[in-house]
Amino acid sequence: MRYWLVMPAAGIGRRFGAQRPKQYAPLCGRTVIEWALAPFLGDARCAGAVVALAAGDPYWSDIAPPGVMTAAGGAERSHSVRNGLAALAGRAGEADWVLVHDAARPCLARTDLDRLLGELEAHPVGGLLATPAADTLKRADASGCARETVDRRGLWRALTPQMFRYGALREALDRAHAAGQRPTDEAQAIEWRGAHPQLVAGSAANLKITSAADLTIAAALLECRT
Repeated sequence: MRYWLVMPAAGIGRRFGAQRPKQYAPLCGRTVIEWALAPFLGDARCAGAVVALAAGDPYWSDIAPPGVMTAAGGAERSHSVRNGLAALAGRAGEADWVLVHDAARPCLARTDLDRLLGELEAHPVGGLLATPAADTLKRADASGCARETVDRRGLWRALTPQMFRYGALREALDRAHAAGQRPTDEAQAIEWRGAHPQLVAGSAANLKITSAADLTIAAALLECRT
């Protein structure tokens, strides 16, 4: 099989609280985005990669890996992914697989990537890495007080990569935007078309960097692999 990678990387990381976006934060001798790209750039099954960047991004040129294409980032994730897909027009076939992975997820394990590709290669829809909710979940009221405890049975945390056919994902995002909808991930856009993406169990170590504390955790996880 082969697949294409689209990586939205136009976020400015307001919650991260640093001078540069979180995807360019230093981490174990590289930047976060370099770690996020590494599993794919080292995989012979990856036919090509597109990174969607913010306008005037001053950091990418310093670390850009050879052969990685770029596209204009958008105001929201779904816009960036859509632009990344557009950059693959004429290269990717309608039935080709596309993997979308967060630039702020530097700890994707090769075993998780292999499991995703293996379980979904023949799937009619596609799917995503996810992990079952393990913590007790609370629903809060407007004042921040716990209103109820939510039954966590059947609840999963969506991770990335998310894996769908090129044509189907592009159409799903086009339809969502035309209807004024803004999906928070690719799976939601596919769900709005009436399809049911497969959840593939992934490691909770595939964390998303949102704060400086997450960098400390990511560094410990990456150091354990060496």
